[in-house]
Amino acid sequence: MATLRIDWEKVKQAREAARQIVEDVHGYTQQFTTSTIERSICRLFGIDGVDSLGVPLPNVVVEHLASRQMLGQGAAYWLGQAALTLHQEPQKIAEAIASGELDLTQTEPADPFEIQLWAEKKAQEAIAKIHSNRVFRQQKLTEYGDHSGPLIYVIVATGNIYEDIVQAKAAAKQGADVIAVIRTTGQSLLDFVPFGATTEGFGGTMATQENFRLMRAALDESGAELKRYIRLCNYCSGLCMPEIAVMGAFERLDVMLNDALYGILFRDINMQRTLIDQEFSRTINAAAGIIINTGEDNYLTTSDAFEEAHTVLASQLINEQFALKAGLPEEQMGLGHAFEMDPELENAFLYEFAQAQLARQIFPNAPLKYMPPTKFKTGNIFRAHIQDALFNIVTVISHQRIHLLGMLTEAIHTPFLADRALAIENARYIARSFADFGDDIEFRQGGIMEQRAASVLDSALELLQNVRRDGLFRTIEEGRFAGVKRPFEGGKGLSGVVYKEEQYFNPFIEPLLAEAKQEQVKNE
Repeated sequence: MATLRIDWEKVKQAREAARQIVEDVHGYTQQFTTSTIERSICRLFGIDGVDSLGVPLPNVVVEHLASRQMLGQGAAYWLGQAALTLHQEPQKIAEAIASGELDLTQTEPADPFEIQLWAEKKAQEAIAKIHSNRVFRQQKLTEYGDHSGPLIYVIVATGNIYEDIVQAKAAAKQGADVIAVIRTTGQSLLDFVPFGATTEGFGGTMATQENFRLMRAALDESGAELKRYIRLCNYCSGLCMPEIAVMGAFERLDVMLNDALYGILFRDINMQRTLIDQEFSRTINAAAGIIINTGEDNYLTTSDAFEEAHTVLASQLINEQFALKAGLPEEQMGLGHAFEMDPELENAFLYEFAQAQLARQIFPNAPLKYMPPTKFKTGNIFRAHIQDALFNIVTVISHQRIHLLGMLTEAIHTPFLADRALAIENARYIARSFADFGDDIEFRQGGIMEQRAASVLDSALELLQNVRRDGLFRTIEEGRFAGVKRPFEGGKGLSGVVYKEEQYFNPFIEPLLAEAKQEQVKNE
């Protein structure tokens, strides 16, 4: 592959600055748990379903403890104590709480060591389920084979899971490798996970465990017919990051959007809450073999892509360090970026190519997620198709991995089946025509592209050094990412942040990290 000449000492300095930024945040966030982390623990223990009012049972348990100011001791502690003294499984305990028959905090005390042993045993049951899904995925990829070029990624977003299935299966037949079920508008701000199959949504479909199960089964059916493994993508961002990660791990999703910075900047979720949630969600994804997608592409829909490209690189480096801290290997980091420069800018293609190539070289093992042009789509479908073709060319020759297709009707309506078919046809044509182009060219030393890459790297390094000096929290407060300011104690979800008491423990962190590490070693 042709490579840009970049200053690797500056890359090293930028990575070190990002590492120190993340260490600083981690030192603060480790003091706390959150309501959704505790609900995730309930789900990992097997608690599911809703009460008579439709409230999810994990919420019932956690709100029960929070109302008694006992959540800081952790759901695992209280569920373990009740399980040992009442000789009941967590599901039955949750149902008893929901019916008003049980006050969890009034159960007979049990030996803390016995509680921890019980919790560790239950944790292994959940890990075994997650492991079996990972093994099944790998078996199918081995059986069918997996191509090395860009994975064609398309979206379905009808609001009705059954209609989504029809569209997803059609897209798979047309050549899609990844199906992303777009989540209904606003779900990221719900502090609970809806239950069951859903048929109504706005701009997307509810992310529920049953919807995950239905779509996974449908894509497996298509995969068996087409002799290809079709990957499934959804969202574990927002106020329920780790809970939805658990659901994805249980239902064998393959890709999940997962980025605290996106939630802070673009959904006004409290920065403390979501950064705490992000680490546990990424640890779950690491063990499940799920690729995370990050949201740097969104910076360029609010800021100028030429002037602010360095913020994308800086955020990618920070996200990389957050992921490593959570046990997520590079091979599961779908770091995001986008083709969003003004098409009226002279040499825009060269600048886009330089940015994509720079990301590819700095993150050589990451399955980078490359987003299509959207900001400058006007409704002119012919021009839009050309914009997408240029984006597809950069994708192929710079060896991006997750190739989210642009649609010629981007500025008009949600894509029809025919729009998606044309987008896939365009991408496959470019992939054939430019298959080895990136390996058969050289970049002119000191040319436009190398100058651009050097400029972006210099600015990213300066930004990261400033963030290291001031701290990530203050940097976000001052609006140095995407021009969006968010207060440390503002935004949604802060009330769900809880200080860990002395006896607090989360029995899932160590076995999840061990599972992720074991699989990483196996694949090296």
